[in-house]
Amino acid sequence: MNRFPKLGRVLPTSDLAGTAVSRPGRRREGAVVAAAFVICLLGGTVRVEDALSAPPLAAYLLALASAAVLPARHRRPLAVLAATTAAGLVAQPLGLVLSPLVIAPALVAAYACTLNVPGERRAAGAVTLAGVALLAGSVPLAGDLSWQDASRIGSVPAAPLVAGLVGHAARTRRAYLAAVEERARRAEESRELEARRRVAEERVRIARELHDLVAHQITLANAQATVAAHFVDSRPEQTRVSLRELVETTGQALDELRATVGLLRQTGDGDTGVPEGPAPGLARLPDLLESFRRAGLEVVVRETGRARALPPGVDLTAYRIVQEALTNVTKHASGRGARVGLDWGGGRLTVTVADDGGAPSGPPALSDRPPGYGLIGLRERAAAVGGELTAAPRKEGGFLVTAHLPFPPARDAAAAGEEGRTRRADGGTEGTT
Repeated sequence: MNRFPKLGRVLPTSDLAGTAVSRPGRRREGAVVAAAFVICLLGGTVRVEDALSAPPLAAYLLALASAAVLPARHRRPLAVLAATTAAGLVAQPLGLVLSPLVIAPALVAAYACTLNVPGERRAAGAVTLAGVALLAGSVPLAGDLSWQDASRIGSVPAAPLVAGLVGHAARTRRAYLAAVEERARRAEESRELEARRRVAEERVRIARELHDLVAHQITLANAQATVAAHFVDSRPEQTRVSLRELVETTGQALDELRATVGLLRQTGDGDTGVPEGPAPGLARLPDLLESFRRAGLEVVVRETGRARALPPGVDLTAYRIVQEALTNVTKHASGRGARVGLDWGGGRLTVTVADDGGAPSGPPALSDRPPGYGLIGLRERAAAVGGELTAAPRKEGGFLVTAHLPFPPARDAAAAGEEGRTRRADGGTEGTT
């Protein structure tokens, strides 16, 4: 994982760009070296008595030697600083006045050293050591110490320290800009990952909704068509009833599919022309059970405890669990009976759906169908609302689906009880359906 650059270690531009140096970079490098050479040469014109004269040959040699090593300051900053400092120390033995002008290449090297040497302490120590060496070399070799000498003694070691401080400021600024760029890059990557994650979650949610809708209605239609085909010769009246129910089931499937697709096509302005109805919940459980009854499945519902209001997501999850479990019974179970349990005790809603596992009493079941994604979707639904779901064969035969879903806060209990009584009064969820 990438980390933000540390202030104590910033790669130079030349290292970041590789070994190739651009043409503007070469021109800038040449200008720096030429400026250091000229300034150092001008320093050689100063005499002890503060008079000016043409630079001697020693000044040319000193300026040329100290400026020649400057192009290597990015790759070998410590060596270049040592070389330019040593060149400045030989100024007095050559008859030159040691001044900040003469050590101009050493100032450029001090700046580069502070900017490029890994570790702030190491860079600061090298610049300080160079300043101390120049301080010692700026003391006059003979004669009395004048005020002019004292000013030069103070300015010569201070010059590389000032250059080091400027380099440190530039280093800190580069590190800050690099950290800002890295943070912006990671934020952009995080936004892209978050967008992909939301798209994936939305695709899974749409897949669950379409699966629950299509699997339920198509399974019922298939079962009704199977009943009609089974009794087409022996019981024509039963065949006509099954065909009428098949027409109703397919019509309802088309309506729900149209509504679902219409919701998916919404753009957020609310003007889609598709009416939005309430999401299905346990209040629609009697209608759901009636649809399975028409398909030939006998369902017994047992509800224990005091019903409570459920959040829309939990209510929809409970409804879909019963719907998908009974759909699986219709498709795969050998028997034609199932039991649905709603237990409101223990601080949670426990939904159970079990089939009897007995021999078929009517037309053949759809047990030869391959398994799909129904149970996977149910587990995802339960986990999405903070619950859990298990599904496994029973020892006595058949299959059992158990889901534990969380309750809402206690303040909603009164409203939940009233809704539960209304649901039982309207649909009668107690007893055999």
